[in-house]
Formats: sequence, C-alpha cells, structure tokens
Amino acid sequence: MPHLKVSPFDTTLIDQHFAQEEILTFRATTPKGSDELLGVVVEGEEFLLQIKPSEESTLIKYDKVTRPLKVNLLKEALQRVATTLELEVLSSNIAQSNTKSPLSSEYFKKIEEFETITYPKEKLSVEVGFGSGRHLLYQAQQHPDTLFIGIEIHTPSAQQVLKQIALQGLDNIWVVNYDARLFLEMLPSNSCEQIFVHFPVPWDKKPQRRVISRSFVTESMRVLGVGGRLELRTDSDNYFWYALETFFSLPKVAVEVRKNEALAVTSKYEARWQRQEKDIYEVHVTSAQEDAPRVLDADFSFNIVKYKDGLEAKLPTKAKVFEGYFIHFERTYKTTAGSLLVKCAFGSFDRPEHKYILLTPEGCRYFVSPPVKTTVNLKAHQKIMEYFDV
Repeated sequence: MPHLKVSPFDTTLIDQHFAQEEILTFRATTPKGSDELLGVVVEGEEFLLQIKPSEESTLIKYDKVTRPLKVNLLKEALQRVATTLELEVLSSNIAQSNTKSPLSSEYFKKIEEFETITYPKEKLSVEVGFGSGRHLLYQAQQHPDTLFIGIEIHTPSAQQVLKQIALQGLDNIWVVNYDARLFLEMLPSNSCEQIFVHFPVPWDKKPQRRVISRSFVTESMRVLGVGGRLELRTDSDNYFWYALETFFSLPKVAVEVRKNEALAVTSKYEARWQRQEKDIYEVHVTSAQEDAPRVLDADFSFNIVKYKDGLEAKLPTKAKVFEGYFIHFERTYKTTAGSLLVKCAFGSFDRPEHKYILLTPEGCRYFVSPPVKTTVNLKAHQKIMEYFDV
C-alpha cells in the first residue's frame, strides 16, 4: 500500500500548515510512544495517516482502520503532505495512476449501503473470500438472473474483480471489501440461495480468526432461504473436521459431504493441488426452515457525550469482557484542537469491530464511520457511552 519514507522532521511544523493545506484536519499524538496520526480529508473522504519516526528516517503510511478503498486518495494525500511540508523524500510508491480507479465502479458497494439498499435481481448468492474471482465471475456468467455479492477483505483482489466486471460487461456482481463475518448480518432473512466459502485460510494457529464459526453458520442459515445452501470447499484436513464439528453443533442441520469432486471452474491454487493429488473436501449445509425477519433499530450516535478534560486517564487500559461481547480501549491520542481520539476494538469475540472515536468539546462521533448494525455492536456501543460519561 502507498507510503513515504522521508528524512526525519519536526512534526510540530505540521500545525503551521492547517490553514495553508485544506486536506489537513488535525494532528494527534499519544503520551506514550513517538507515533502520531494525521487527519486528512480528500474528495470528501476522511481517513488517517500514520507518522512513524526513527533515527534515520520517518515513515508516513496509511492507517489500516480508516484507509479509503480508493488507493489514489491515499497517494494524493501523501503527495500533498510531502509537498506542503517540503519533506525530503527518501523513497516512495505513490505514483498516481491516470486510469479511473476501479473502486469508483457502480458495482463496488460499501457495507453501510446495505442498510437501505434495493436488490436489482430476484435471486441472490454470496461468495466469501473470492480471491482471484474466477469462480465468482463464472457463476455470474452462467446465472444472469442472480445477483452475486462477492466479499473480499483483500483490496487488490477486489480491484481486479471490478476490472473484470467492466471488461466482461457483467451487471450482476457487487463487490464488498469487508469482513464477511460482519457483512452477513446486513442481509435480509431468507433472501439468499447460496453462500460459497471456497478455500478459506485455515488459521490453524489462530482458530478464532476462521470464517467458519457457530455464529457465522447460524447467521448463514438465517440469510439462506429454505433449501438454500452453504458450500464449503477446503484442502485442509484440520479445517474440514473443524467445520463438520461446527456444523453439527447446530440444533437442526442437513449436511452433505463430498470428496475430490471437480468444479466447472477452478482457481490456479486448486488446480495445483489437484496435480499434487491433494484431497479436496466439499461440505454442503442446507437451510431447513424459514427465519423471522431481522429487525434492529440501532442508534450509534453519542447524543450529548462530549470530551471532558482528563477522560483518557479514566478509561480502562485492559479489555473488558461482558456477556457475549467485549470492549478494549487500545490507545488514546490528543489532537492539536484539544480533542481526544480513541482507538478501540469491541463487539463479538470472533467478529470484532475496530474503530476510532473522536471526542471534542462539542460532541462525539465514530471516525470515520459507525459500526455495522448488529445486536452485539449496539450493546458494546451503549457500554462505551457509559465509560465516556464518567
């Protein structure tokens, strides 16, 4: 991702340029450590840049939590910061592309849009972690009457598939660059025909990061209509047996297992595994009942919460665990405007949100966007408000 490596410089000089450079909004520092954050806004999108100094150089890069999906916005912000501050650039990878960013495509959807979105096709299918997109594109070609939502957390993969959508003239794929474990909660009950999970990362050493979990499968069954199917394909023995155990932990489930069954289209990795005669496991889990509509009137505003001097010292530094959710105030930053920026993780143990919260003397908001509207996130939000209103 875009970054700059520059000669060490006095970051307090940034404060003198806020009036001169309109994209700069604030500089935030932490009492412990030398890292800083720089608030910027480009083409109406807010995000943060990280400033990481060392003795020999200073790294200026994107912030993972707030990064915009249009890479050129990051590049523009970095270039303008370097120019305005007259920094000596030692190395960079911010050459601007003259082509239109594929993430400006009408087929790229932000997760917030699904709160009120209208689906253009009667049928709906989802692919989780589409990678190169071969299977997703093939399915869309074969079933033009179905809308396929591809969910991919790896931004370059999302960009490549958006390019292929344009090249192939497809109109029945939406790309979502987000965590699938959170995204499913945005879909209506009984609305989906198929959910594909092909070759997910096994995460043998960090099983809590696996896509397949009891909560994910439960949510999948809610989203699938009667007879709808969750399809898992994996080359990992460990993941296969783990998934079976997870599927059978549900109170009522229909499971079908297949082995080494070839699909009409395969990824380059699956083709390699087949040449190596590696076993490929396939598991189908079928929804057997209709679920009640999902209704959640979630309000993630902070109402009258404002920054009170000394609040940062009163926030717990260790994670707080409650029934079904947690809250962890990971780090606090003071801004040049006298506000407080809080980096935190919260929500479900296997599907946590990572957000910044900006508290000013005038009010409080999530920076840059509110959490996904889930029951667990709402509980965590209400608890966060309690901590802020001390």
